[in-house]
Amino acid sequence: MNTNLVVTIVLFPAWVYLIGAAMAVIRFARRPSPVISDQPAVSVLKPLHGDEPGLYDNLRSFAEQDYPALQIVLGVNNPEDGALPTAHALIRDLPACDIALVVNARASGSNKKVANLENMFEVARHELIVLADSDMRVDRHYLGAVTAPLHDGQTGVVTCLYKGVPTGGKWSEFGAMHINFGFLPSALVAQSMGLGGGCFGATIALRRETLERIGGFARLRDELADDHRIGDEVRALGLSVVLSPYIVEARVFEPSLADLWRHELRWARTVRAMAPAGFAGSVLAHPVAIAALAAAARGFGLTACIFLVISCVLRWATARVIADALGLPPAKPWLLPVRDALSFAVFVASFFGRTVFWRDQVFQVEASGRMTADGDKVV
Repeated sequence: MNTNLVVTIVLFPAWVYLIGAAMAVIRFARRPSPVISDQPAVSVLKPLHGDEPGLYDNLRSFAEQDYPALQIVLGVNNPEDGALPTAHALIRDLPACDIALVVNARASGSNKKVANLENMFEVARHELIVLADSDMRVDRHYLGAVTAPLHDGQTGVVTCLYKGVPTGGKWSEFGAMHINFGFLPSALVAQSMGLGGGCFGATIALRRETLERIGGFARLRDELADDHRIGDEVRALGLSVVLSPYIVEARVFEPSLADLWRHELRWARTVRAMAPAGFAGSVLAHPVAIAALAAAARGFGLTACIFLVISCVLRWATARVIADALGLPPAKPWLLPVRDALSFAVFVASFFGRTVFWRDQVFQVEASGRMTADGDKVV
């Protein structure tokens, strides 16, 4: 078979993917946010680990909500955790807010974040529970938006996508670009095709009764993708997982290329473990890398170079559409191909091993998504 024809057969669906991703983002951006006058009391659980940049402002954004009854529960596993001074500062600065702090080293499984949540849940008082990672930041209307769909009894979980906001440095910028122009549109493509199984740690809102029906946090003690597993278990109850039109901000801090690589490789290997077929199909999200490899293999002949130019132009154009639709800073054209090359390298590397680095520990991930700690420390 003619080599150019083979490349065309591979690249054409990748080009269609880019256009489809832009269309999916535009449709999502036009969805209205539900407004409900009845707003039941909510407990927001914020598991903490270390003093990450912007942590105080992240936590304060959750405490200062236009919402009538709100409890914030902060938790750490270690009494010497670097996040504790920030937690104490927040409690001191907002005396009128209902903020509880849990310091408990008890852990019954490999996932320390889940152990933290399990300890924190003991002091959560309200029927509605919202889980949100510590690097997220929101505006004052967040809680009203994400809890509104729970008024429908068939809604089991409400979750949110997130956009990346770099906290400084080139590697943080690369990390935010991956979220904004890689993860986010791919999640919306899956959602528009009815393949979305996403349940994201940026926000998981559910009723206490639903959490207890899936076995509580004890069910998640050894799960690497605990957020994904919550979604699966809720669907198994016959309830729906609703993607809110609200997008939270993820404050991205990647001090080095090594940190960025470890972080994204963990994501990739987690997704591969949880949805292997879908992850393999995500090769279509890398048209620039595929076209560049094909051009190199063909000695940068005219046809191969034309394919590469088409891929680059489509990538730049759709990235601009995505940025405009979601109010993101536009991707720098000269950085986008570099970012795509790094993303493709992570994609390929994810197939070579099941080791991930998370919270200064090394874990082995089973095909089911369960993880075991090796006990090693990252150096």
